[in-house]
This record gives sequence, structure tokens and C-alpha cells, in this order.
Amino acid sequence: MKQEPILVLTTGGTIDKAYFDALSEYQIVESGIPALIEQARVALPFRVMELMRKDSLELTDADRDLIAAAVREAPERHVVITHGTDTMTETAKVLSAIAGKTIVLTGALSPARFAETDAPFNLGMAFATAQVAAPGVWIAMSGQVFDGLKVRKDRAAGKFVAI
Repeated sequence: MKQEPILVLTTGGTIDKAYFDALSEYQIVESGIPALIEQARVALPFRVMELMRKDSLELTDADRDLIAAAVREAPERHVVITHGTDTMTETAKVLSAIAGKTIVLTGALSPARFAETDAPFNLGMAFATAQVAAPGVWIAMSGQVFDGLKVRKDRAAGKFVAI
């Protein structure tokens, strides 16, 4: 299998949150995704681009247009996007208009900086999916890969489910 480069776009979300005791709240900080990729010893070519540091509930249509433009303009045909889980499916809908690229959204239900987190596994799933899935928009979460247009977040169950 030919190893094509992967573009990793970071947008914020829980995967990049940190907890500050003094404030008693989470804040999105500088992305920890480059460190996760380094720890995983990813051997294929990749490029990381931080687009924004936002909770997905704060993303606007303009933010989604910026994400789509970054994907469209990138030379890479394989794209992984780290994103907050609450509105991941809304962004997937916007990205579905982009032809000829394999786009995989992923995130975490707990921050990557926590000892017990799903972030490294989800990121690994997204990298694998970006390499083998057909062009289109996919969501890789919790050991599953979903069609980005046929999935929803089940907040009560704390996972994504196919629709």
C-alpha cells in the first residue's frame, strides 16, 4: 500500500481541553495532537495544522466554511480532523460536498491530557481510516467507523450510533 501523506487539522474540542483547578473549568489550550502523534511513532508522512481552538458548541457556519476551505485547498487527499463531539456531525455535513478526498473526523469524550482517555485510540483509528476508506466523510470514534452522514451522538449512552 502506498503511503500518501495525511493532513491533520485541529479545531479544538474536548480532545484539546485542559483542567485548571483555580478556575474549576475546562479550557481549550494548545493542541496536544502533535505530541500524541509523536508518542505513537507514526511513520507515514503527515502535516498538522491548527485551525482554531474552540468547543464545537461554539463553532459557527463561518468556522465550518474555514474548515472546508482548508480541506479543499490542501494538497493532501487524506485528512484527519480533530473536533468536538457535540457538533461533529454538523461539520461532516458541510464537508460532504468535497469530492475526491477521504476526510475523517475524530475527537474524545475526555481530554487527551487525562490518564484515562479515548483520545490516542480514536486518533489512531482516524489515521487508519484515512488510509483505507473510500473518499467521503467518516467519523472514527470508540473503535467504530461511521459514515459521517449516517451517525449521531447519543449523549445519554456517551457514544456515537449509526442512524
